[in-house]
Amino acid sequence: MKKRILVVDDEAHIREVIDYALTREGFVVVLAEDGRRGFEAATAESFDAIVLDVMLPDKDGLTFCRELRSLRTPASKTPVLFLSARAEEVDRIVGLELGGDDYLVKPFSPRE
Repeated sequence: MKKRILVVDDEAHIREVIDYALTREGFVVVLAEDGRRGFEAATAESFDAIVLDVMLPDKDGLTFCRELRSLRTPASKTPVLFLSARAEEVDRIVGLELGGDDYLVKPFSPRE
């Protein structure tokens, strides 16, 4: 069975690049353009990982991750990769302290 990845980012171009790269590697990709829709998908379906922008409309990525981690469901254990233009050390530390598993700074290379 193919691994499923949820990508939550409000920038259409970023979603397209990530979708293309992950699909090419054999993953099933589900896309969401804001935090509310992404959170609904993350709690309604099963994913092997979530790629999550920090600055999102409706529910920012930090709140999304904190709320996801507070659930008492299998979704709370889903690995989260933060993706953000916020590149300061403090931003990365906050993301990881709130439950993120890794933090990738935009712009990035699809190979990265």
